Amino acid sequence: MSFLDLKFDNEDMIRRLRPWIETESPTFDAAALARVVDVVAYDCAAAGASLEVIPGRMGLGPSLRVKFPHPDQGKPGILVSGHLDTVHPVGTLSQNPWRREDGKLYGPGIQDMKGGNFVALEAMRQIMRAGIVTPLPVTFLLTPDEEIGTPATRDLIEQEALMNRYVVVPEPAHKDHSCVIGRFAIARFNLETRGVPSHAGWALKEGRSAIAMMARKIPEIEAMTTEDCTFSVGVIHAGQWVNCVSSSCFAEVLSMAKTDEDLERGVKAMLDLGETANDVEFIVTRGVTRPVWKPGQPQDLALFDVAANVAKRIGFELKHEPSGGGSDGNFTGALGIPTIDSTGVRGAGLHTLNEHILEESLVERAKFHAGMFMEFN
Repeated sequence: MSFLDLKFDNEDMIRRLRPWIETESPTFDAAALARVVDVVAYDCAAAGASLEVIPGRMGLGPSLRVKFPHPDQGKPGILVSGHLDTVHPVGTLSQNPWRREDGKLYGPGIQDMKGGNFVALEAMRQIMRAGIVTPLPVTFLLTPDEEIGTPATRDLIEQEALMNRYVVVPEPAHKDHSCVIGRFAIARFNLETRGVPSHAGWALKEGRSAIAMMARKIPEIEAMTTEDCTFSVGVIHAGQWVNCVSSSCFAEVLSMAKTDEDLERGVKAMLDLGETANDVEFIVTRGVTRPVWKPGQPQDLALFDVAANVAKRIGFELKHEPSGGGSDGNFTGALGIPTIDSTGVRGAGLHTLNEHILEESLVERAKFHAGMFMEFN
C-alpha cells in the first residue's frame, strides 16, 4: 500500500486540531504546558502509541515521548522532534481566536508549531489504521522550551537523536514549500546595568541612571550587525517609580551567526562591551546558544532527496535552503545526524496576533510525513 492511498479527512483533522490550539501553552507557564501535554497525549494514545511524560525542570513544563509499536522497537529509527510551547501568553485566544476564514485556520501557536506536530501525528495515525509497518520505528519527542532556546531539554533531544537514524523537525514550512537543511547559530546574551539610585526630583545629580546607560548601549550593540552576524535587543526591563533614578536595568540580545567563526567573533564582541563608566556598571553574560548546523552536508542532502521524491509524488516541488531562525534541528544537525527541518504546515504570521495556517496544507503535509515515514529506511 502506498502512502498516497491513505485516507486523510480534512474536516476531521480540523476538528481534532482545535483543542491543541485552544489549550494555550506559553513557555513560562508550566501548568499550561502540562495541560497541552494531556491533550496531545490522549491523541497519541488513541493513535496506538505508548507514552512517557517526562517531568519538567528549571521551572518549565513536562516533555512527552511517544513511541509507536514496531518489530524493531528500540533500534535506531526516525525521531520526530517538536515543541509544544508558544510565544503567546494565556489569553491570546481573545485576540487571535480559533477560527476558519477564507481557507485559513487561525490561533496562537497553530503555525509554530502545533500544526506541524499534529500533521506528523496524523500521518502515523493513518499508517497505524492501515496496518502498515514502517521500515523504521518512529518516535516523537515533544518539548516545552524551544521558544527560549531549549535550556531545559537540549540534553534530552540530543540523546534521543543519537539513538535514532534520522530526525524530522515539523517546524513551519516556507511559503514556497521549502524545507530547511542547515541553520545558522543563534546566541542569546543577558545585559545588566547597575547604577546609583537617588530621588529624581530633589537629588537628581546624585543618581547614576542604569536606564540611561542601557539606552546608550543598545544602538551600539545593534550597530554591530552585518550580513553574517546580526544583533537585536528584544527585551528590556527597568524601573518601578518615575521619581527614582533607576539603579538596575536588564535586557536580552539575540544574535544570528552564519558560521562558527562568525559566532566566535560575535560572542567576543558582545563580551568585550562590558565596562564601568560614570559609576554605572555594564555587564554582559552569554546565555543559551544553538550551534551552527552547516548547510549542505551530504547526509542531510541524501535525506532531502528521498523527501523531495515523496513531495513530487504528492504533487509539489520540495526545495531546501538554510535558515537564520533557530530550531531544535540546530542540535541534531550539528551532531551529524541526518535531519530535515521545516516539514510542517504552511502559513504566515508566526509569533504575531495574525498567526494562521493554510487549510489546504493539513492533508498535504500529513501525506508528506506519511511518505517520509514509509520511505526513510
